[in-house]
Order: sequence, then C-alpha cells, then structure tokens
Amino acid sequence: MKTAMPVKFSQRLALLSPGDISAVIQMAWEDRTSFETIQERVGLSESDVIQLMRHELNPSSFRLWRMRMKGRVTKHRALRSPEMKFEDRWVANHRRANC
Repeated sequence: MKTAMPVKFSQRLALLSPGDISAVIQMAWEDRTSFETIQERVGLSESDVIQLMRHELNPSSFRLWRMRMKGRVTKHRALRSPEMKFEDRWVANHRRANC
C-alpha cells in the first residue's frame, strides 16, 4: 500500500493566491480568529501559518506577532472559556481577500 507523500510548505504556499496570503495574514493578526478556522478555510496548520508569517512579514513585525500570539487562548478553540460568546468562523467568513 502506498502512502501519500507529505506536501511541503513551499508547495502549499505556491498554491495560494496573493489574496489568500493576505487573508491568512489578516486572520492571523485577529485575536478572535483561531488557527483551527484558518486551517478550515485555507488548509494551513498553525505551524504553516507561523512559517507563512515568517516568510511574508518583516522580521520585527514577525517578532511582534509571535509575542502577541504566545499564550493567547483565543487563537485555539480548545483553550477558550465557555463564556466567550463569539463564533470565530463567522468573524473569518466576513473577511474578503484584498486581491
């Protein structure tokens, strides 16, 4: 039985349009949009998003983003408090790419 070869990040990045990349960056900066939502919308895991941000942002902007995301429970659905009354899928769905 053959196993599927894992697709490299550079190959996944090449499949994204500039508008998709812009949308991922926007969702990654938003506090309320979880990494799970980003994966559902564009198929990039949390580590892929980190790689994309490292690739697309200036080094100082990337460091600022990483400091902001560390420990932020809103970026992971499983860590959120049940009192949080927003649906991040809706937040992400109203965004449109800047093509």
